[in-house]
Amino acid sequence: MFDSLKGKRVLITGSTTGIGLAAARVFAEQGARVGINGRSGGPLIDDTLVALAATGAEIAFFPADLTKSSECKKLVDDFVATFGGIDILINNAGGLGGRSNLEDIDDEFYDRVMDLNARSVLMTTKYAIPHLRAAARESGETTSVISTGSIAAREGGGVGAGIYAASKAWLHDIHRNWVKEFTADGIRFNIVAPGTIDTAFHAAKDDALKAKIADTIAMKRFGRIEEVAPAFLFFGCHALSGYITGQILDVNGGQMSP
Repeated sequence: MFDSLKGKRVLITGSTTGIGLAAARVFAEQGARVGINGRSGGPLIDDTLVALAATGAEIAFFPADLTKSSECKKLVDDFVATFGGIDILINNAGGLGGRSNLEDIDDEFYDRVMDLNARSVLMTTKYAIPHLRAAARESGETTSVISTGSIAAREGGGVGAGIYAASKAWLHDIHRNWVKEFTADGIRFNIVAPGTIDTAFHAAKDDALKAKIADTIAMKRFGRIEEVAPAFLFFGCHALSGYITGQILDVNGGQMSP
């Protein structure tokens, strides 16, 4: 059934490491044509491209700082110039952006976190919409926007991470708005919401804290990026999820939020 992903043009933001890179790998393995994105290139990016190309898929790297709207447009334009259109957009770029208690938050901190997690998705999706609409019309299948949410959007995040959690809740909600606006154009919008995944996001935590967090998870361990990536395949594949839109898929090992 995943044969339907062969040749699909997939743009994945924030995909040089972690969950985004794992998603790029599984789409490449299914024969998709994949564009990966990060802020800048370098030897590590070259190695990543070589590893992904070993799957036999067509792979390209597009540098862009998606906290800037002009860079979001440039990313979409460059991807379309290379691949001729977009069938699947995965908005994975984002991050904590720092921690700050409420009484210490200033405009600079707020803007940094919201630009990273909200503006990047809003503007990249905005510029991708005409291409997603055209691809749906040409193929007769739905196209797909999938964004990476978070369990923090439901439970509020840790102390100092309130703006991050709010930005992810904003993301969950605006997808539901876009469902109302663009379903008639054949574009679906869904969220993959990871729980605690063993990525650089948690690298600064000591072993004792990691063990304490793991104890709150039904499976008693952090998730792996390879366990999150297939959720993007599911939402990206019209044959599997063509009648699914406006949904949030929690991938959290039973780490349920209040």
